[in-house]
Amino acid sequence: MNSRDIAKYIETTDGISKPWLLVQLRLKKLQERRDEITDSEYVKELADIHGDLMKLGQWWHGQEDKVF
Repeated sequence: MNSRDIAKYIETTDGISKPWLLVQLRLKKLQERRDEITDSEYVKELADIHGDLMKLGQWWHGQEDKVF
């Protein structure tokens, strides 16, 4: 799956309100650009994505059936 496929899936399933899908899209886009950026840029962007992922916390507890 490439970033266009993930973006289309997010759009089709109205997943813009699902932050974990947006994290996956950001990771895929970063992966696709890996050869075009420096190591320090890659690490910085990866750390930013990781930070956003960690902010999600455990918000999904109790609503697993609705969300997943």
